[in-house]
Amino acid sequence: MSEKKISLLEASIVLIVIILSISVSVIGLKLSPNISILLAISLIMIYVIARRLPLNVINKGIEKGLQPGIIPIFIFLLVGALISVWIQAGIIPTLMVVGFKLLSVKWFVPSVFLVCAIVGSAVGSAFTVMSTIGIAFFGIGATLGLNEALVVGAIVSGSVFGDKMSPLSESTNLASAIVGADLFKHIKHMMWSTLPAFVVSLIAFAILGFNDSQADLGNIKEVSAVLESHFNISLMSLLPILFMLFCAWKKIPAVITILLNVLLGIVMTLIHNPAVGFKTIAKVVETGFVSQTGDQQIDALLTRGGINSMMPTVLLIILTLSLGGILMELGLVSTVIGAIANKLNSAKSLIIVTLLSGIGVNLFIGEQFLSVILPGNAFKGEFQKLRLDPVVLSRTLEDGGTVINYLIPWGIAGSFVANTFGVPTLVYLPFALFSLLSPVFSVISALTGLGVDYLPEEKASEPSTI
Repeated sequence: MSEKKISLLEASIVLIVIILSISVSVIGLKLSPNISILLAISLIMIYVIARRLPLNVINKGIEKGLQPGIIPIFIFLLVGALISVWIQAGIIPTLMVVGFKLLSVKWFVPSVFLVCAIVGSAVGSAFTVMSTIGIAFFGIGATLGLNEALVVGAIVSGSVFGDKMSPLSESTNLASAIVGADLFKHIKHMMWSTLPAFVVSLIAFAILGFNDSQADLGNIKEVSAVLESHFNISLMSLLPILFMLFCAWKKIPAVITILLNVLLGIVMTLIHNPAVGFKTIAKVVETGFVSQTGDQQIDALLTRGGINSMMPTVLLIILTLSLGGILMELGLVSTVIGAIANKLNSAKSLIIVTLLSGIGVNLFIGEQFLSVILPGNAFKGEFQKLRLDPVVLSRTLEDGGTVINYLIPWGIAGSFVANTFGVPTLVYLPFALFSLLSPVFSVISALTGLGVDYLPEEKASEPSTI
C-alpha cells in the first residue's frame, strides 16, 4: 500500500460512492450483480489513478481478496454436482414423496423452518441443507401452490439458524476464534438474540403459512404418481441423508462430506439403473439433471444442478472478493471502522456500531467471513477496555455478519440462494425472517443490557490469545 495516508472523509466518500453505485445498478437499473461489482471495481481503479497511488495495489488486493474464497468456490462446485446426482438417484424425489405424506399443508411452512433448523444444527452448513432437503421442500411447496418466496424464506431461515447454532459451523467457529472465546460458551450466549428471533420467526411462519395454505391438494397425488413412475422412490434412497449426518457427527470437512455424498449418489444411480452409462452420469454432474417426465411442473422443478449451474455464483464470488480485497488493500474499510472504534465509550454504542459495521461490510464486500473478521479485529480492543465478555462481541459479529449475507443480492450467500432456487434475493428477503430479526434482538440486548456480560477486573486486563 502507498505511504499516502487516506483521510476518514476521503475513505467515507469513496465507500459511499461504491455502495451507491452497486445499489443503483442492482436495485434501480436491474443490472446483474456481476456487472454492478465490475462497475464498482472500475470506479476504484479510476480513484487509484486519480489519487496517484501505486497501480499494483489493485493486483495485490485481488490476490488477497480471493484467498479466503478458494474453499467456498470448490464447495459450490461440489454442491452443483450433488444436486444433480441426488435428483438422478431419486434421493430428492423420495424426500418430496415422503414429505407429501408426512407434512400437513396448513403447517408446511413452519415445519420446513423447524426441520431445516434441526438438520442445519446437526450438519453445520446452511448451504448443504438448502441444496439437499431444501430443494425437496421447495419442490413440495411449489406443488402445493404455496408462495415460493415464503417457502425459500423458511428454508433459508431454518438453515441459517442451524448453521449459527452448530459447533460444526465454520462461521460459528470463526466468530469465537476471532475474539478468543470458548466455542460452546459462544453458542450458549448467542441464545440471547437467537432464541427470540427463532420463536418470533416460527410464529410468523405459522401465521403466514396458514394464510397461504389454499393449496391444490388434488395435484399432490398426481405429482407423487409421476415421481414414483420416473424415479426410484424407496426408503433406501434416504440413506444418503443419514450418511450426511454421520459425516457431520464425525466432523468430516465439508469438501470431503459433499464429495463422498456425490459418489454415494452415483453408486445408488448405478444400483437402481445399471444401464446408465458413466458418460451419462458424468454429463449430469457437469451440466445438471434434465427431468423428462412429461409433466411441465415437475420437469421445471427437477431440471437443475450440475457444476455449470454454479458458475454464475462462482463468478460473483470472484468479483466480490476481488472488490473486497482491493478495499482492504487500500485501507478504506479499516480507516472508517478504526476511526469509529476510537470514539465509542459505552457498551450500548459499541455493540450497536459493531453490529452496523458487520452489516456494512456485507454491503460493501459481500463476503460473510470478512464481515466477521474486519469488525472483530477492529473492535476487539474496545470491548476489552470496557471489560465486556468476549462472547458479547462474538455474538454481535454473528448477528450483524454471517446471517446478513443471505440478504445481500451481490453477497456470496444471497447469490447462492437465488441461484439454487431461482428466486431473486430481493424477492425472498422479506420472508428471510431469522436473518432480519437477529440484528433487531441484538440491538434490544444492547439497549436493555440483557445478555451483556462483563469480566472481572483481573481478567479484563489479560490480552487476547487470538
